[in-house]
Order: sequence, then structure tokens, then C-alpha cells
Amino acid sequence: MPAPRRQGRKEEAPFTGFPPEALEFFRQLAVHNDRPWFLAHKEVYERACRRPMQAMVAALAPRWGPGKVSRINRDLRFARGRPPYKTHIAAGVGGRYVDLSADGVWVGSGIYRPEPPRLQKLRAAIADARTGPQLAKILDRLRAKEYDIGTHETLATAPRGYRPDHPRIALLQMKDVYAGRAFPPAAWLATPAALARIERVMEEVEPLVAWVQKNVPRDEAAAAAHE
Repeated sequence: MPAPRRQGRKEEAPFTGFPPEALEFFRQLAVHNDRPWFLAHKEVYERACRRPMQAMVAALAPRWGPGKVSRINRDLRFARGRPPYKTHIAAGVGGRYVDLSADGVWVGSGIYRPEPPRLQKLRAAIADARTGPQLAKILDRLRAKEYDIGTHETLATAPRGYRPDHPRIALLQMKDVYAGRAFPPAAWLATPAALARIERVMEEVEPLVAWVQKNVPRDEAAAAAHE
């Protein structure tokens, strides 16, 4: 008599990379960003984009902890007049961020578009005589390794309450800060070898992750209110 099947959670498929079909899906979505086109190609999105991202998160979990995969639907309550779908898929894992789009894969960390109270904490930590130089040194080391250091928006002048001649005025003018590495489309992205390259970046941005978590911890309640 055959043994009864065990009931339990279905195991994730192994991570085998991001297929070229995923990048092509996002290229086409940028042109045909509407509900009829997306529904007609949803199977491609699920198979070539979402499932590989879920498999990557599962493969990273033993070392980096659980992750969360983003939704492709925009919340149009806060984005009226914009296309209904994001042209990328991303995952947050252990304070790191992995993004897949038509441009390839981007891996990095930092603090992005913080709510106002957290932005004030970030500026205070940058201005501080102890924690500010620590951040500057971390970013200089990553820049030396050819990481992209940036922000989504920079003020034209010093933020209110800070001197224009502050030694870290360039950082204070940033409305957030991130460091990462872009991997443009390449054959290896569609292989299991992609995982090792992603993890290498996750290791190298660890000092930035630790600095942010210690000095500008995320307020989960406030963040949830802005999602």
C-alpha cells in the first residue's frame, strides 16, 4: 500500500536565473501599459518574472532572512494619471534591494524616499560629528569599488537648520541615499550563477545596511501608512 502524501507547504522551485523573456516582458509593458495587454500576457509575467524572483528570495533566505516581493500593480490612489503597472519587479531582503527590469538587475541598499520624520533623523545622523563621517567613509569605499552612489532628489540649497558650509553638505542636500550595482542584460543573468553575483553585492553593502539600521531605523507603522 503506498505511503500517504504529506500535507504541507509546497517547496519553491530552485533559482535558475532571470530569463531573457522577463526583460522582454518589461520592454513591452513599457509600451503597452494597460490592463488588456497585461492580462493577455500575465502568464509570462508569472512564469518569467515573479516566480524567478520568489525563487531567488527563497534561495537567499537561509543566510539573509525572509524577503518580500513587490506587487506589479500601482496603487492608483497615490498615482492618478500614471500607468497602472510598474515596469519592474523587486524584492527586499535583509535591508537589501534587488530590482529586475528591462535594463537588467540592480542590487543595492540604503534609505529611499523616507517619510519626513525619518528624513530628519537621516540628516541629523549625517550632521553628527561621529556618525556622519562613518557614513561618508562607507560611501567613499563603495565608490572606490565603482558602486553607484545616488539619491532620487537633491536640494539646490542647504536644508533648513543646516549651514551651507557644513563639511557634509552634499550628503545633507540628498533627500535619501543609496549605493548599488547595476548588471545590464547578459547571458549569465539567466543562469544559477546570478545568485552568487547578487550575494556578492549584498555582502559589500553590509556596512551601509548596518549604518542605516543603527542610526535611521525604519518606523514600520509610519512606513505602512505611506504604502
